[in-house]
Amino acid sequence: MPNKLDASVWIPAIHKSGRPLYLSIVDALAADISSGMLRAGSRLPTQRRLASALGIDFTTVTRAYTEAQRRGLVEGRVGLGTYVKAQSAPPPPTAATGPIDLSTNWPPHFRDQPLIARIWQGVASLETSGGLDLLLSYQEAGGTASDRAAGASWLSRPFPSLSPERVLVCPGAQSALFAIAGQLAGPGDTICAGAMTYPGFRSLAAHQGWRLVPVAMDDEGLIPEAFDEVCLRHQPKALYTTPTLHNPTTATLPAYRREVIAAIARAHNVPIIEDDAYGKLPLQPPPPPLAAFAPELTYYVSSLAKCLSPALRVAYVVPPDRSAATRVTGALRATMSMTSPLSAAIATRWIQDGTADAVLAAIRAEMNERQEIARAVLPPNLIRAHPEGLHVWLRLPPPWTRGAFMTQLHAAGISVTSSDVFTLEAPPEAVRLSLGRANSLAELRRGLETIATLLTEQPAISATMV
Repeated sequence: MPNKLDASVWIPAIHKSGRPLYLSIVDALAADISSGMLRAGSRLPTQRRLASALGIDFTTVTRAYTEAQRRGLVEGRVGLGTYVKAQSAPPPPTAATGPIDLSTNWPPHFRDQPLIARIWQGVASLETSGGLDLLLSYQEAGGTASDRAAGASWLSRPFPSLSPERVLVCPGAQSALFAIAGQLAGPGDTICAGAMTYPGFRSLAAHQGWRLVPVAMDDEGLIPEAFDEVCLRHQPKALYTTPTLHNPTTATLPAYRREVIAAIARAHNVPIIEDDAYGKLPLQPPPPPLAAFAPELTYYVSSLAKCLSPALRVAYVVPPDRSAATRVTGALRATMSMTSPLSAAIATRWIQDGTADAVLAAIRAEMNERQEIARAVLPPNLIRAHPEGLHVWLRLPPPWTRGAFMTQLHAAGISVTSSDVFTLEAPPEAVRLSLGRANSLAELRRGLETIATLLTEQPAISATMV
C-alpha cells in the first residue's frame, strides 16, 4: 500500500500537459486521493501556502480548490480550512454509457464557483433595489429607460455610439422576430433567407403563412449575387439572416459581402432582419453588423440566450428609425404585453456590475475547451467550427446518409440535429453537433469519440455492430 502523506504539507506533482494549471492541480489531487496517498478527513495546505510552495498566483490555487470542491474531492469548513472528502463508491460501469445530448444549442455550464455565487448574489440584491415593483407591476412595452441604457451598453461593440432611445427591450429573440417580421409581411408574402436557416424562424414563417425563399450560400455565408437574383424574381418583403457564426454552418459573413448585401437591399428597398444571436461569443470582434452598412433598412436583434442565459428571455432590438420602433413596440404590446420586469432587471444588474461580461468570458473559456476536444477528436476535413462557437457543423463522408448516421447514433445513446430542420431546399448530408449541452468534458469527449469511430465505418457494417 502507498505511504500516507501529511496532507497539510501536500505539494502536487504538476506535469506540463497543455491543460490550465488549476486543472493540473485538481488532477494531481484526484490522483493522490485515488492512490490512497491522501486520506479522507486530512486538512490540505492553505491556499496561500500552496501557492507559495508552487511559486504560482494565489487565484490559481483558489480556482483549483473551488473545482476540487465542485468535483466532490474536498470540502471547505468555515474557519478551519479545506479537507479531503470521503469518496463515495464509483458509479456502475453503465453510467459511462448514458444518453449524451448534442442536439440542443445551449451555452455550457461553466465551473467557476465564485462567479456562480456572484450571479445569485446579484439576483438577491434586487430585493433592496427593485422590491415588489419587479413582481407586482407592469412596465411599458419596449423597456424602461434604465433597461434600454443597459442594452445600449451591452451592444457597444457593434454600435459604439448607440443611444438608449434607439434600443427596445423584448421578451426574447423569437418574440422580437415575430413583432418585426409581422410588420413587414402578411400571409402569402415572401421573405428570403439563407438556404440553411434557423428553425425557429422557419416555424414562425409557417405559423404566419409567409413564403420562405432560399438564398444560396457558400462557405462564407450568403452569396450576394444569389440575393440579388431572389430580389429580382420574388420581390421579398424582407431578408432574414444570421451573418455571424451562422446556425448551423458556423459561417461568418465577411465585411465586403455585408457591404454588397446592404447595397443590394437598398437598391431593391428590402428590409433586413439581422439576427445576431451569436455575435457576442467571438473573442475577436466580427465585422460590423449589416445595420452599420444599411442602418435605414436593418432591424438588428441581439438575444442574451446564447451568450448569457436562455432563462432570462431578454433580447435587444435596434430598429432602423423611430417610426419602425413605434410599430414594433405596438406589436410587442399587442402580443407579448412586455418583457418580464424581473428578467430585465436581472439582465440590467448583471450588465451594470460586470457580471454579464464575466459570465460571457466563462462561457467563451468553457467553449474553447470543448472546441479543442472536437478539433482533436473529429476529422478536420469534415468539420466547420469556431473556437468560441456553441456547435460544430459535420459533413458526412460517402456513403453515409444523415438518416443512417443518426439511426446509429441513436442506438449508441447520442442525439444530434439533422440538416433537415435547417434547410429550405434539398438537405445536405450533414448534422449539427451542439457542444454546450454535454454535462461534462468527459461526457462530450466520449460522445465525440463515438461519432469519430462511426465515421470510419461503413453504414452496413456499423448497423451490424451497434
